[in-house]
Parts: sequence; structure tokens; C-alpha cells
Amino acid sequence: MKDKVIVITGASAGIGAALAQQVARHGAKPVLVARRERALAEIAAQCGDDALAIAADVTDRRAVTRALGRALERFGVIDVWVNNAGRGISRKVADLTDDDFDDMMRVNVKSALYGMQAVLPHFVERSRGQIINVSSMLGRLPLASFRSAYSAAKHALNALTASLRLDLAYDHPDIVVTSVHPGVVATDFGLNALHGGVDSRALPGAQSADEVAAVIVDAIVNPRADVYTRDETQRLVVDYFAADDMGAAEKKPPFFGPPR
Repeated sequence: MKDKVIVITGASAGIGAALAQQVARHGAKPVLVARRERALAEIAAQCGDDALAIAADVTDRRAVTRALGRALERFGVIDVWVNNAGRGISRKVADLTDDDFDDMMRVNVKSALYGMQAVLPHFVERSRGQIINVSSMLGRLPLASFRSAYSAAKHALNALTASLRLDLAYDHPDIVVTSVHPGVVATDFGLNALHGGVDSRALPGAQSADEVAAVIVDAIVNPRADVYTRDETQRLVVDYFAADDMGAAEKKPPFFGPPR
């Protein structure tokens, strides 16, 4: 971890901010990327002199390319690129608009696609590197129907992540592509969801951003393809997809319950 240059999008708050602080404590050089310049600068100041803050909207491909350029100009190399920026939604399938769906794909999928495509030539040239895409348990399991388009976006992100991993496996085995699947995290994610929402910090069983960031740190130190931030959640995924009838599985906890 020491001296690794680690780019983290969505780094002005939540998981991204916690991750930047943790990798800095491990001796890495974090590059913090987010739109909110003031908040970003405050987090970067907590990460030490080697931290670099870049104000950028990662839903803009050109802004992502510029962020890559600034990181390389400062450090010369990038070792890890973490696509963490994202946003939720509070709207069921029947109520989704075109703008709702486009927003979810733009923020949660296209921003990560731009990051992957921007840093990949650098990793190929070096024959090593790691891309980490922060997905969600909702990209694996239908645990919250009101997060419909967010869940769809994370499913799409998982597909892109796995496809890139397969594309690189033969010729570039030392470029690692990792998915991370948190559950509910105690951040302002719910409050910032499109169309509003409950405060994620008030939900039972929410993990802290620091807990999730620690799992990501471990995935950097011990690289692997698919990571869950709680051990028991992977078993839920396995059982769901192994069910003879997913509809029947969905009538049982933790899927089934009163309308929300």
C-alpha cells in the first residue's frame, strides 16, 4: 500500500472520503476527485501533503480525462483507480421517468465507464494496476424495489466490470478488476437520493463508511475479483440465484415485507 497512487472518485464524503483517509494512513498517495470543491479540499487536507484534490464532474468524460492527466502530472503513475461516485433513487418501476433512468445510468454507470476507459491504457502500458468499482448489494439482490433504477444501474456496472475482467484475463493478468458490494451504509446516501429518501444512518444494521472503506483497503492489499462488505451477504446472493424459483424466494425474508 505504501506509496501507491490511488484515485478515488466521489471522495468528498461517505465511503470515498473514508477510503481516502484510510489509504493515506497506510502511506498511499490519494487522489480525491469529486464535484464539491470545498468539501473535497477539507478531506484532502486531512490526508496529508501527498493528497491531491481534483474538482471534477465524473459524469463528464472530458473531466475524467483531465483528472487522469492531473494525477499523472503530479505523481507520474497511477496504481489503483476506484470508481466510487454514485447516487440513489426513491421511485418504483411503474413511476420511473426517462430522466430518472438516464440520471441513474449517467451517475452510476457512465461515470465508472469513463474512469475505466481513461485509466486502462496507462495500466496496459505498465502491465499492472487495479480498477475497483463500488457497486451495491442492490446490484445483486432485489432488496429494495423503490431503488429500482439504481439497482438496474448497479447490475449494469457489475456486467461491465466482469466483462472487462474477462477481456484482460489472458493478455494482462496483472490488471485486477474488482467489484465491491456494500449493503446499507450510514451516510447521507438516502437523503441525497433522487426524489428524496430516508436517512441511511437511521436504518438498522447500517455499516459505517469506515467499515466499508476498510474492506476496500483489504481488496487493494489482497486483490480479488468480487468483494462483499459483510460475509453473510454473499450467502444470500448464492442462495437466491440457486433457488429453483426466484419468485418463491422473493416471498421470504429478507425480500418479502409490507410495502414501503
